[in-house]
Amino acid sequence: MALEPTSRGRFNLEKATILMLDGNGMGMDILVQIVTGLGAKSLHRCQTVDEAKDVVKRNTVDLIIADALSPAGEGYEFVSWLRTDGGEPNAFAPVVVTAAHTPVSMVQKARDCGAHYIVKKPLTPVVMLERILWIARESRPFIECDAYVGPDRRHKNEGPPDGVPRRRDDLPPEVGDAQEPNLSQDQVDGLFSTRKVTL
Repeated sequence: MALEPTSRGRFNLEKATILMLDGNGMGMDILVQIVTGLGAKSLHRCQTVDEAKDVVKRNTVDLIIADALSPAGEGYEFVSWLRTDGGEPNAFAPVVVTAAHTPVSMVQKARDCGAHYIVKKPLTPVVMLERILWIARESRPFIECDAYVGPDRRHKNEGPPDGVPRRRDDLPPEVGDAQEPNLSQDQVDGLFSTRKVTL
């Protein structure tokens, strides 16, 4: 879902410090053009994971844009390291992963390493801005457990996965036990039928 053009026009990254990790010089040039076009002035350009780790240890960053660095996938490893060993406050920094190919397996890998979003190349300013705005506006809590550290991977609360028993705390508090039998299909259809109302 695209954001309204008016909301995009009021956004500026002038005060943000951004770390960009991309081993491809042309990819880095495109990324720099995009973020500077959005107003960013404080940029850390890293071509290797070691450079990015050094920047994170010495500076506070507001946003990280990391390429997946295919085929070895060092970008994912960097995000995992950031979440577990990067240290505060950078361990909680928003992360957008970029990749030339985004099959389901890579989307899941980006999600599971602790990134907020994955964006497919070629990058465009509008798509990058929309992802940054989504991160700024979202209210997903940060999860820390043995198997995962990062933003809550669920965008919707649909309860536990299939095969996992439900717990009462998985349900919204306003939902209680059923007090009456389920509606018949005719009753459901009647709720959606057009009715004449006199005012």
